[in-house]
Formats: sequence, structure tokens, C-alpha cells
Amino acid sequence: MTQLRLFAILVPAVLLAACGGSDAANESTAAAGSTAPGDLGDNAPYDGIAADETVKFTGTEPFWGGEVTGDTLTYTTPEDPEGATIAVQRFGGRGGLSYSGEYKAMPFTLGITPGDCSDGMSDRTYPFNATMEVEGQIRTGCAYTAKRSPSGAQEQ
Repeated sequence: MTQLRLFAILVPAVLLAACGGSDAANESTAAAGSTAPGDLGDNAPYDGIAADETVKFTGTEPFWGGEVTGDTLTYTTPEDPEGATIAVQRFGGRGGLSYSGEYKAMPFTLGITPGDCSDGMSDRTYPFNATMEVEGQIRTGCAYTAKRSPSGAQEQ
């Protein structure tokens, strides 16, 4: 397995496992000798975003964005404002979601985790963090849904 492919598999798993869990749960797993965060007895996938919801995501430097609905993701850039359509598979981890597919014959992964997120360019606060691997690069940004939309000043 190539390093890039292994990286594409491990990054979303680590990001999703690292999210969530109370201090009490963390203490109980630490007492049992485990270094994994959260409650190891909780095997339920993340349910903060329903499978039928559209997730919109955005990032800067460089600018990128798009949305994912079901098993179809549209990835946009200033050079391609119409976007590229990518077939993806959804995975619900313990602390978030990931969508994985292939873009330009390379692994594409988008991880979505709950938490306040700033795009760094507006006064908006988004309810989710987005971490994307595309063309061998890791990019970070923000995400939202219709049910959990950004708060703060509207972009002009």
C-alpha cells in the first residue's frame, strides 16, 4: 500500500476518533490503559448530520468549497466554479463523518467534525470543521447544513 493511500485511510480515522467524549469517559478509558479518547463502549456512528442532509463546506488559502448530498460531492475552486462531481462513500465515525472517493485519479477525503469554526475572513461562526485531502494536500475549512447554519455577519 502506498504511503499516500495509507495516509488517506488513517487521517480521517484519526480525526474522527480524536473528537468527542467527556472528561469522565476519557478518564475511564485512561484508567483501563487505553489512549483513545471518548467512551470506548460507544460504538454508535456520529448522528449530528442525517444521511439525507446536504453538507456545504468552504475553505480559504487557496479558496475551495462545495457540497455533498448522498453519495455525490461537488468540489469547487475559483478555477472551476461549476465544480467537479465526485462519487463518495459516507462513513460515520464516533466523532464525525468522512466522505471518500477519487479525484483526478487520487484519493479524496473530506472529514466533518462538530465544533465552532471560523473561515478567517468573515465574522461568521460555522458549526463544523472540515478537513480535506485533495491532490495530496491537506486543507482545513468549515462546514454547515441547513439545520445547523453559520451564525454571525452574512457575507457580502
